[in-house]
Amino acid sequence: MRQALVIILLAGMWNACKPGMAVDAEVLVTVDGHSLTRNEVEQIIPKGTSHADSLLLAESFVKKWVKDILIYEVAEQNIGRKDDEVNRLVEEYRRSLLRHRYQKYLIENKLSAGIHDRDKLAYYEANQDKFLLDKHLIKGLFLKVPVDAPGLDRIRKQYRLHDSEALEVIEKFSMQQAVIYDYFYDRWIDLDEILNKIPMQIPRTAQYLQTHGFVETRDSLYCYLLNIDEYMLAGNVAPYDYADLQIQELMINKQKVIFLKTFEEELYTDAIRRGKVIFNNNKTNE
Repeated sequence: MRQALVIILLAGMWNACKPGMAVDAEVLVTVDGHSLTRNEVEQIIPKGTSHADSLLLAESFVKKWVKDILIYEVAEQNIGRKDDEVNRLVEEYRRSLLRHRYQKYLIENKLSAGIHDRDKLAYYEANQDKFLLDKHLIKGLFLKVPVDAPGLDRIRKQYRLHDSEALEVIEKFSMQQAVIYDYFYDRWIDLDEILNKIPMQIPRTAQYLQTHGFVETRDSLYCYLLNIDEYMLAGNVAPYDYADLQIQELMINKQKVIFLKTFEEELYTDAIRRGKVIFNNNKTNE
């Protein structure tokens, strides 16, 4: 009976919703002064979920929320509001959480800022065995265009050129006709990332890259055009610009222990110097 009532209530609240309607204050359920609003329930439902599935998710969430409140209240009544152990654990968790978040902030904003390009390049050159590729990389241009798009024949010629005039033609065409226009002459990307968008099997990709600069195929709906301007085969050392983020992460991990220890020691020493820390001497004066 109660479960049916919850479903009816949720369905009514959903159906009552209109665009632009203020819903934050709509309370779905109240338990001893604790309230759950419709807006809070909506936030846990993924976009695109069907109406029926939304009701099931909402019902499950509401039911769990009510149970959690009831269990909490029973525990509070039986263990007590002033349970020293619980309060101690809560305070320890709060301190640990704040310390962790601040240390993360220091690493991201202080340590990262102190790692310069020259240092990363030196690390890269000294540790190239750490940056061997496990995938093929390419630079270039990829287009997915409807087979009946006007001007496609011209684009099939232009995409093979790498000059400003051809790129201008392609960009203007792509704004109106292309389903996908991916320009990556200026960055390395995983070859498989592009091949997954093309209905074509390339069994020996390494050999194919060495002998082909272009991929052109089509199905009943689309034409797929790929210009491979540069490539880098798996097993080789990753280009520096591709490995940049990995280099920084490795350098941060290597330095963060010393960085945090130094920070803590400086904080401690400064607090002692300013008299912020007072040590009680319990020895009896003789």
